[in-house]
Formats: sequence, structure tokens, C-alpha cells
Amino acid sequence: MKKHLLIVLLALLVTLPTGSLKAQYLKKKQTTEIAREGNNKRLWLRSKADTNWHPTPGGLYEQVTLPNTKKGKKVEPIIDEGGKHKVRESAYDTVWKFTAFDGKTFYFVDYDYNRFRQLKWLRDDQRDWGKFDPVMDYLRSAGRIPMHMCAIFAVNPSVTDQDERDELIAQAQMEAVISLDYFRDILIELEMKNKISYKVAEVDWRYWKDEEFYNEPQREEPLIRVGIVCDFSSKKIDLLPSAARNARSFAEIKFFANDATIQPSYTAELDDLANYLKQEKGLEVLLTGYCDNVGTEAYNMGLSRQRAVEIKKALMRRGIDEHRIEVIARGEDNPVGDNNTLSGRSANNRVTVTIQ
Repeated sequence: MKKHLLIVLLALLVTLPTGSLKAQYLKKKQTTEIAREGNNKRLWLRSKADTNWHPTPGGLYEQVTLPNTKKGKKVEPIIDEGGKHKVRESAYDTVWKFTAFDGKTFYFVDYDYNRFRQLKWLRDDQRDWGKFDPVMDYLRSAGRIPMHMCAIFAVNPSVTDQDERDELIAQAQMEAVISLDYFRDILIELEMKNKISYKVAEVDWRYWKDEEFYNEPQREEPLIRVGIVCDFSSKKIDLLPSAARNARSFAEIKFFANDATIQPSYTAELDDLANYLKQEKGLEVLLTGYCDNVGTEAYNMGLSRQRAVEIKKALMRRGIDEHRIEVIARGEDNPVGDNNTLSGRSANNRVTVTIQ
């Protein structure tokens, strides 16, 4: 009996390390396979936690070691989580106007930041920086000058499927972060001592181009790499200030249950809103329709949209251009009152007015 137990124990001691090694191998293999899935939209979220996998021209992924700070910690560019930024290109100066930059001004470079990945593998005398050349000249000449740098992208408004938009946003964030990593590598290689912070953000293409969006041929590519916004101050600032930061606020417009008719009592409010938009020609308005939970979800979604559309029509009759009015339907979402009570349902039948 003792001999039999001894044999079993020896067998376990032999097989345990093998099983552990096999588990480690499978885990490593699984990680590699995940990293090689080029269409995996969660790749970047995983890579930040596990490894730094960068795409190669062949569609696979290679492991890249990012530069460390003096404390030995990795410095990752910040991905902005604030959603689409409704700012306009006209709010920024172009870098081509300047050889030296003002620390109180934001500058926009119409530049495909993916080129940083190509320039990384060239000698310095072979690098053609194109429209980014004034910034590089300034960084070389100024020495130790601080710079805030934001790579911005947009999803084409023609893409309406939310899943597809989410895929494109994840792809754009990953591309931009990797490109900024390569730019940091170049600065380290050139032994430049400038203190540079990095950020990635999405802008709303329709707002970014402003009137040009309606007057120029529409872009076809689903993902638009807009360019780079730069700031040369030492302060921590918002590179994408909203055009409506100091705009007026307007009260929401209420509706009777199961109805999309604007009540005459709101005539003065609509006149006031229209006059404000005529004075502030750089601003636009977002009308968001809501309703209570009586009826089907599909019916309520349609009713909430119709309420917002009716206000849009009222503003257009008052001389506001259609392209300055955005309509969104939220149906039963975001109730402000208790749908189990009459007063609560009444509060939920509304359209909110947001200047943007």
C-alpha cells in the first residue's frame, strides 16, 4: 500500500511542472493570437494592460517597447473620453503663418499624424515633415519649449450604424496613440529636450468644417484623420474649447401626452431663441426630444422625434437655416419625472434646447 502511494506521489511531482509550463505556453499563445487579430476593436484596451502590440504593414502585430520616464514608468498619450468635440477649424490659427509661436494661441496643422510611423524608420536627413515642418523647426530652435499636442480624428457623418462607428473610433484611437508614440521616439532619437504632452480626441466633422461642410464635396472615407492641434504654453489647458462655452441656456419646451403640438404659450420663448441664434451666427442648436413610457418603445421614439422636428420647423419659419438645427430623439430615455405619476409623465414629455 505504501509503495503504491509513493508511486502516485512521484507521478504527481513529475506531471505538475509540465502542466504549469503547458498552461503558461497556452496563455502566451492565446495572447499572441489575440494580438494578431487585426480587426479586434478591443486590442488597444488589452494592449495597455498586457503588452504593447503595434500593427505591422502586413496586418500582424509586433511587440514594441515604449520609452520610459526618469522614474521608469511608461508615459501613455491620453485618450479623450468626452465624446465628439463640437469645435470649428476657424477657431485655430494655422501653423503656416508663423515661424515663432505665441504661447496664448492654439494652432492647427492639417497633417496626417500616421506619417510619424513612416518617418520613424528614416534617417533625419531623409525625413520630409511636410506641413508639420514649422513645428519641428520651432522645437529645434527654441529648445526645451513645452508643447501640448492633440491628434484629432472624425468619423464621417455618413456612417450612421453605431457598431460601425464604435469600430472606427477604436481604430482611430489606437492608430493615433501608436503614431504619437513613434513621434516621441523620434524626439528621443534627436535628443530634443522639449517637454511635450500628448492627447487624442474625436471632433464632430460637420461642426469642424462649419459652412465648408455644406459648400464643398463631401468626403467619402469613413474615418477622417483631421490633423493636430498644438499649444506652446506651460499651462495645462483645454485644446478643444467649445464654441458654446459661454452660450446662453434656454428652458425646455413641454408637450401634452401623446401629442407633438407646440403650445401657443411657447411663442415668446421660440422668438427669443431664434433672435439669439441670429445674433450669434457661429452657434447652432441641438433639439432633443423625450416622452413618457406610455405606449410602445418604437412609437415613443417616433413621437419624441416629431416633437423636436416641430420645434425645428418653428425655428426655420423664424429665419434660422436648417443646417444650424440638429434633432435627436431619445424616446423614453433619461426621465426627469416618475412615469408612475401624472406629474412625472408630464415632466417627461419635453424637448431640451442646447446651444452648441
